Amino acid sequence: MFLEVTDLAAGYAGSTVIRDVSFGLERGTTLGLLGRNGVGKSTLIMTLMGLVPPGAGSITLDGAPLAGRRPDQIARAGVALVPQGRRIWPPLTVREHLALAARRLPDRPVWTIERIRELLPRLGERWRHPAGRLSGGEQQMLAIARALLTNPTLMLMDEPSEGLAPSIVEQVAATIHTMAAEGVAVLLVEQDLHLAFEVCDEIAVLGRGTIVHRAGTEDFRRDEATAHRLLGV
Repeated sequence: MFLEVTDLAAGYAGSTVIRDVSFGLERGTTLGLLGRNGVGKSTLIMTLMGLVPPGAGSITLDGAPLAGRRPDQIARAGVALVPQGRRIWPPLTVREHLALAARRLPDRPVWTIERIRELLPRLGERWRHPAGRLSGGEQQMLAIARALLTNPTLMLMDEPSEGLAPSIVEQVAATIHTMAAEGVAVLLVEQDLHLAFEVCDEIAVLGRGTIVHRAGTEDFRRDEATAHRLLGV
């Protein structure tokens, strides 16, 4: 298993938010992480990225232990994050964002600025614009591009469709498909079931801080009773 998470627990200020979380993810596959608000989805993503220290459990990526390492060390190990809310730097231009992020590693699929401009041509059109002047959809594309340019083997995406128009969500979906085709493993936290069902190979549901259900996407879509019980939809 490429990514393996075992009995992971984490939280804030002595309060446990996620507990006994265990799952695995292979290269080139996309796992959708669903759940009601407040069950710990973002906490799990931030723990995997090293932004929240784990209280217990293990995380390994391609056999290398990650739990307890610094975010920069985890990033160099091949993990990238598209955070909720985009977290772009408003004064910096699109070009400056991507120039800062670009990293070429010989043993991984090479994502270059040129490839990004082909994949997301709107960013090329806004090349010299400050990020703070971009639309919400353009900022989301920039956040994804910035993460891709680190040449990750594991992409963590936290609510990438939040607040976006349907046409931009389609671009997000196409980009996720491209990543998976390049062998990148993707863990997607998402409230938009249409996007999750379109791009994910499997669905996992987080409830009360732990994974309570996992199934293939088509099986989950057909199991309306389970979806309603776990998600209220």
